[in-house]
Amino acid sequence: MSEKIKILESDLYKPIQKHFTKEGYKVNGEVKDCDLTAVKGEDLIIVELKLNLTVDLLIQATKRQRLTDLVYIAIPRPKNMRSRRWKDICHLVRRLELGLITVSVANKIPKIQFIQHPEPFDLDKSKRNSSRKRKSLLAEIEGRSADYNVGGSNKTKIMTAYKENCIRIACCLEQCGPLAPKDLMTMGTGDKTQSILSKNYYNWFDRVERGIYKISDKGKRDLEDFPELKQHYLKEITKQEPSN
Repeated sequence: MSEKIKILESDLYKPIQKHFTKEGYKVNGEVKDCDLTAVKGEDLIIVELKLNLTVDLLIQATKRQRLTDLVYIAIPRPKNMRSRRWKDICHLVRRLELGLITVSVANKIPKIQFIQHPEPFDLDKSKRNSSRKRKSLLAEIEGRSADYNVGGSNKTKIMTAYKENCIRIACCLEQCGPLAPKDLMTMGTGDKTQSILSKNYYNWFDRVERGIYKISDKGKRDLEDFPELKQHYLKEITKQEPSN
């Protein structure tokens, strides 16, 4: 069994020093608390070396931005560079306008990789790229009748706009009896009514006949778990059944 290689911060220094020296920079280690500095003409590069990407490292690197715009952080190459977490880390580093270098020391000749260079972050472009997520967020907010969740809760059931819609349909069926999707929609259940009834995700609905649905026994039982919402929607439901 091969022994696990213990990596030191000093192991990151040599390959990065070699790279910048080859590029014509004057490289020094440990200058005024900076792990590595590289100077060529008017350009000053600062690289902070750490074995893990931590908040302290990011704070340290952003402080170096008071001295130069060209600040990198360097860490050992992670095992999984396709993970969601790694992508989120890269976004954070880019958002802070820092550069990111990874160093692979597993081989006899360490290799460095520039994941990203320090450059201005285009916030407007970032927002444009996330416009669909923004619309989805606003649609979810719009679809909730009130705040039934506690922010920061973990491992608890979350009330979503979709679930609220299911509860609303169930309330209508419980109050008015079997109905067609078009009748439910006239009662305000929305354009996803047919899809919700067809998929029947919570098994709250039974099909009486073609195009006609009623609330199931399970639906009646589960509705009792949402007394606030049930009361809210029952107040909105017209006592008269919709006309055919």
